[in-house]
Amino acid sequence: MESDVLYHLALDTKNFNLTEMFSDVKFVCMGGSPDRMKKLADRLVEELPYSMPTGHTLCNIAGGSDRYVLYKVGPVLTASHGMGVPSLSIILHELFKLLHHAQCEDVIFFRVGSSGGIGVPPGSVVVSESVLDGLLHPHMSLPVLGEIKTFPAYLNSDIVKDLVKFAHDDDGFKTYRGKTLCANDFYEGQGRLDGAFCEYTKDDKMDFLKRLSKEGVLNIEMEAICFAAMCLRANVKAAVVCATLVDRLQDDQLTPSHDTLVKWILRPETIVLRYIKSKLKEQN
Repeated sequence: MESDVLYHLALDTKNFNLTEMFSDVKFVCMGGSPDRMKKLADRLVEELPYSMPTGHTLCNIAGGSDRYVLYKVGPVLTASHGMGVPSLSIILHELFKLLHHAQCEDVIFFRVGSSGGIGVPPGSVVVSESVLDGLLHPHMSLPVLGEIKTFPAYLNSDIVKDLVKFAHDDDGFKTYRGKTLCANDFYEGQGRLDGAFCEYTKDDKMDFLKRLSKEGVLNIEMEAICFAAMCLRANVKAAVVCATLVDRLQDDQLTPSHDTLVKWILRPETIVLRYIKSKLKEQN
């Protein structure tokens, strides 16, 4: 190609010097919400030893597109990925190409998100040690050229261990490590009873959730299987850290106040940021 267009990031290799812009990137933090990723970027500005040049402020690098946001603070990128596997897949393709064109090496990817817990208190944090799809398979299935292709979905065990170590007893919340179920849907795919359609009983739902619990699944979300599988294909180290907003064994809907949910949602970033600061300190 004469030029590689990263359409959804509003970047390309013809009009932008991607090496000059991004060659120092060592960490990529991803989350569903654009606002959440902006808040994380603001927090990085406050806590990392990288001051913004005089007269400069944070800028959404992907501002020419209305699909995602992308911010850079020193060696850390924060990017929104939307909701669900298809939306995440698109930006991962383009981020991998972006970092390739920028000649980056040894980059670590994090997904920070929210989830429904299974048997853990709401407000807890789960560090995923492995991921299952909706059929409880440890791989991502993707139709390619009319055929189903499967890609293993494993996370980096060393990073999982390190992240758990950065959870502190005085955090005010518990941090667990366990399996994560990635569903293709928020309602029926997660066994909820409160969607527009529900063709199963409460007992059916509870049997399913109890089965997950016996399998060691601690939370359910909608992106981890794709995140793990694509990072593994790209030979990129990756980890998933999510807050739990409800115990699905007790309820389907989110009942805490908005302010409480906002506080809980930001907890995974605390642990990931401790990890990043530790690694930067080692490098310096």
